Amino acid sequence: MADQLTWMRLSSVYLPLATPISDAKVLTGRQRPMTEVAFLFVELATADGHEGVGFSYAKRAGGPGLYAHAVEIAPALLGEDPNDIARLWTKLVWAGASVGRSGLATQAVAAFDIALWDLKARRAGLPLAKLLGAHRDSVRCYNTSGGFLHESTEQVLENATATLANGIGGIKIKVGHPERGFDLKRVAAVREHLGPDVPLMVDANQQWDRPTAQRMGRALEEFDLTWIEEPLDAYDTEGHAALAATLDTPIATGEMLASVAEHWPFIRDRGADVIQPDAPRIGGITQFLKLAALADHHHLQLAPHFAMEIHLHLAAAYPHEPWVEHFDWLEPLFTERLHTSEGRMHVPTRPGLGITLTDQARTWTKASQEVGSR
Repeated sequence: MADQLTWMRLSSVYLPLATPISDAKVLTGRQRPMTEVAFLFVELATADGHEGVGFSYAKRAGGPGLYAHAVEIAPALLGEDPNDIARLWTKLVWAGASVGRSGLATQAVAAFDIALWDLKARRAGLPLAKLLGAHRDSVRCYNTSGGFLHESTEQVLENATATLANGIGGIKIKVGHPERGFDLKRVAAVREHLGPDVPLMVDANQQWDRPTAQRMGRALEEFDLTWIEEPLDAYDTEGHAALAATLDTPIATGEMLASVAEHWPFIRDRGADVIQPDAPRIGGITQFLKLAALADHHHLQLAPHFAMEIHLHLAAAYPHEPWVEHFDWLEPLFTERLHTSEGRMHVPTRPGLGITLTDQARTWTKASQEVGSR
């Protein structure tokens, strides 16, 4: 008889940030500084005693909605075989079909999907990357959390020095300041500080229009950037494609897209050189694998956004050498730490995602509900 899902715990956890975070969206008045990140955690257990954990997240807004939708659809999994992950993804989407197949709805589904993949890999006694079929045991990594616009250039330089000393290979800084001269001076200072050989990326967080992106892209060519990220609105496929065709510097985007369908025009029309999907945002690992297959077929570079605890495994299974984004923000949530050295992040040998929640994460829980019984 097949194993069955018998119990779930859904938790809404709010991770406080030590310092309010600002990028270009804050400086243009479109968003407020970020002070916390809301997480939806899903813990699963089966009749045979197998367990898994997954999560999704929301920044600035959406945390209560993620949790509420998850509570509504969770009963659909009780009694189901946890092996049938693709079928269960579809079942959960149909359980909430009236709110669509992207955005908050599938971001809630993602937490269940990721937990099911974690359970499957744990049951097999394999790291998730190995279960999926790893191409490598470590992945190039770069840091973002030390390069935000609320910090002075001097502090960004100090952060970069510490980042490299911790074995991380590349540095990404935020641009998109209303004063373009500020951006150019900042990038120049960071490039001079790093030297010519350290990979350097910039991220405008969608805050340039097309003429500004063209001008800034040309002005930034001299700094030999690894990529320019989100120079335009996240849904401007045509504008991104024009930049990718005319600039020597690669164009990266995709983190704000909330489904495989939303990524497809960028892949089909060469709207990016580097695709940056976020598994929790597009519906989980099941959907990420579909997207990765499309990106591989079109010979795109891959650099998943945020959530390195999940994306390290997925990047390790991508055929072409990818990047993974290092953020230290999530470390208080998990007992384990990911190891970096010589510019690479190493896939843990622990089964599944290799993560367990800390007692601190439990204390940050604002709402929790159990479904079924153990």
